[in-house]
Amino acid sequence: MWRNIKHRLVSFPFVLGGVIVINFILYHLSPGDPSNRYFNPKYNQSAQQTVRQHMGMDRPLPLQLGDWLSRFIVGDFGYSWSRHRPVRDILKEAIPATVELAAASLLLTFSLGIGLGVIGGVYAQRPLGKWLSFLGLLFYSIPSFWLAMMLIYLFSLKLGWLPPSGQSSLVGNSASAVGTFTDHFRHLIMPAIVLGLSGSAAVFRVVQANTCKVLNERFILAARTRGLSRLSVILKHALKNILLPVITLFGLYFPFLLGGALVVEVIFAWPGMGRIAYEAVMVKDFPVIMAVNYLVAVMVLFGSLSADLLYSRVDPRI
Repeated sequence: MWRNIKHRLVSFPFVLGGVIVINFILYHLSPGDPSNRYFNPKYNQSAQQTVRQHMGMDRPLPLQLGDWLSRFIVGDFGYSWSRHRPVRDILKEAIPATVELAAASLLLTFSLGIGLGVIGGVYAQRPLGKWLSFLGLLFYSIPSFWLAMMLIYLFSLKLGWLPPSGQSSLVGNSASAVGTFTDHFRHLIMPAIVLGLSGSAAVFRVVQANTCKVLNERFILAARTRGLSRLSVILKHALKNILLPVITLFGLYFPFLLGGALVVEVIFAWPGMGRIAYEAVMVKDFPVIMAVNYLVAVMVLFGSLSADLLYSRVDPRI
């Protein structure tokens, strides 16, 4: 196992370098010039050329690519063209908000998905299992942006129970510690529910299908013939086998959330990496786009590695 981990870690720099190269090429193939946002008809072309020199866009593309690679190796993500701040400082502010939203939605995703998936698999041929299958397919099919807008319309505009956007309010910032926490939690509820419900529906479908398969295995039938209860058989014999596909989902779903569920963060004005990436794309802020894509690639690589480690922990045969 450790030999496999070592080989994976050795390949990481090459994968990350490939991500940087591909993003660099795609960016320069896209239409538009970032320096145009600073263009003013009153200025001549030499002024715009000065802006391009300041951005480092006047040099040949191979030199620009080499500069990006050399800086990313040491963790230097450059300077934001639109926010006029170091990209590292921007990400330091956005990452905690995204981690908070990701943790809350992951808790909801896997607690609901695994729990209801096992129940749906055990009672697959009964009305309860069929109703859970219908609800799982329903929430799996609902677009996240539509669900987000419906929740805002119902709980914010109509009922007034929850704030429609942001991470905190002015009242929450000036109140006591308990009031600040409550205000922060109320802002977190709807974004976490939107991400959690859509994710839990996917986990539910995987767990339900795998539960039906595992419960028909011979070792499960042998355990039942020894007089063990259904609950004991599921917890002691079937659960580890049921959770194997879920480990892969966890390893890949977590970096997706850390990369920012872009639509949800934009709709709820959540100050995370997804919203920053969206705003950077709108103004062609190349340093921010490159940095976010690079961090997402890092998360995916380590998420995949952690999934392999959990696989070997749950099932030593792997």
